[in-house]
Amino acid sequence: MDQTLNDLGGLLLGSVPTILLFLLIVILYRVLVYGPLTRVLNERRERTEGAVEHANQAIAAAEAKAQEYEAKVRAARAEIFHAREARLSKWNRERERALADAQQAAQKKIAEAKKALDMESANARRALESSADELAREILKVVLPPDLVASGSSR
Repeated sequence: MDQTLNDLGGLLLGSVPTILLFLLIVILYRVLVYGPLTRVLNERRERTEGAVEHANQAIAAAEAKAQEYEAKVRAARAEIFHAREARLSKWNRERERALADAQQAAQKKIAEAKKALDMESANARRALESSADELAREILKVVLPPDLVASGSSR
């Protein structure tokens, strides 16, 4: 057993440089490869997540701009609609006013024409009444024989 312990001690003593070399390689690996690689991967993940976050922010900003644009378009359409309605209303009022003025002018002309017609009718009646006797005499002269007309005028 001494021999086994002695051999085991020799193996252990011979493996110390290998263990130290292994630990040195592990430490150097951690410092030279694993640490920088982990840092680069973390940076890449942060950049990727940052890019995704930036893209999400850009999408949100674009959606906000689109909503703002749509709101402005709706407001402009409403304004155009109200302006159009106001213009149509104004045109309708002007048309109604023009129709009313034309109607009043027509009524006035009709009244004047009726008055003139009544005056002409009255003048024609007076003229007919004044000339009725003379016309009756002339009709009698034409229709009746001349000796009856002379005897009728002597009465």
